[in-house]
Amino acid sequence: MASQSAVAASASGSAALALAALVGANSPLLSAYDKTALAGLLDGNPKAAAKNISVEAQSVVCRASNIDLTSHSCDLTFGIRMINLRGRNAHELFATLNEAGVPSEGASGSIFESLSHLVCTIDPKQLQAGGGADCKFDTGAS
Repeated sequence: MASQSAVAASASGSAALALAALVGANSPLLSAYDKTALAGLLDGNPKAAAKNISVEAQSVVCRASNIDLTSHSCDLTFGIRMINLRGRNAHELFATLNEAGVPSEGASGSIFESLSHLVCTIDPKQLQAGGGADCKFDTGAS
């Protein structure tokens, strides 16, 4: 991937909720309850969570090919553990990164979107009032 300078950024609202839920679903740092609660919130159930949930990832790097249109992948890093997503799950996360304002960068037939130092906070009591979903991150991989 071509080098990209890290820039502090944030996302809020539905993009932040989706980003937290999709990254959180793969996090070895979250409990099964938190993963289920985040999935329920993203599926439209405002009562799926009874407590605040925090999602953190060291980095998220997604790639889509603009030559092989079936090729989508994401690498999520949680401390020393890396999770690889492929296909539909990777495409969903790639699209969500775009929705959250992560800039795309192209290189040799690929389009990359990446972030580092992701910290999302979900407050389920505030979601129906238009708040309660916030993420902070640096654009670009570290």
